[in-house]
Amino acid sequence: MNATAPSAAEYDYRVFRSSQDGAFVATCAEFPSLSWPADSQTAALAGITTLVDDDLTDMRTSGEEPPPLSRRTYSGKFNIRMPQDLHRRLARESAEQNVSLNQYVVSKLAS
Repeated sequence: MNATAPSAAEYDYRVFRSSQDGAFVATCAEFPSLSWPADSQTAALAGITTLVDDDLTDMRTSGEEPPPLSRRTYSGKFNIRMPQDLHRRLARESAEQNVSLNQYVVSKLAS
């Protein structure tokens, strides 16, 4: 693994209020199987960041490559022009659904 391996701070996080859990839940787009519930947004974000950092440490130890999504740049082009923030949001949501960006957008357009 190279010396410029990503840190937990480089990944994309989301914190939302879950009525089902009765807590704030933090997730990481690049690690869709991980989540962290907490009583506050700050605590949820701190928890998921620590969890991702632990996973990255385990990956480095075992020689695995970390997920690359956060290091990608987006041009804002997808056979149509759209704002870059919309492109990034669609890419994050498709990663969370574990489908390709193309498949995700086609399903969104079809519904």
